[in-house]
Amino acid sequence: MAIHHPTRVLIAEDERLVARDLERRLRGLGYIVVALVSTGTEAVDQALEQKPDMVLMDIRLRGQMDGIEAVASIRKQLDVRTIYMTAYTDEATMARAKATQPDAFLHKPFSSRSLQQTVQRILPQ
Repeated sequence: MAIHHPTRVLIAEDERLVARDLERRLRGLGYIVVALVSTGTEAVDQALEQKPDMVLMDIRLRGQMDGIEAVASIRKQLDVRTIYMTAYTDEATMARAKATQPDAFLHKPFSSRSLQQTVQRILPQ
């Protein structure tokens, strides 16, 4: 019989208040937030170290590496569920993001309900 463990989530979001709010919402839903990061490089490093079940990735991050590049790098090394969060939906950005084969997109601003539904849809029960 498989032992169910709480889902471990990495949040990559460069706006600290948004990241903390996401952390609070996810913890309220019973998920474990293993790291809050604000750059693509930190996201890759923490994903490899923490091995989360899911990554919530903002497309626009601080630093040299954006969220799309971070997801591409993470997915080369880990099989991890990925949800992009973005307020930017121009065609070129969306095409780059879709090329990394994410599990879902959340368009900012999003409600706690849409967050919960999206996460539950992509994670095995």
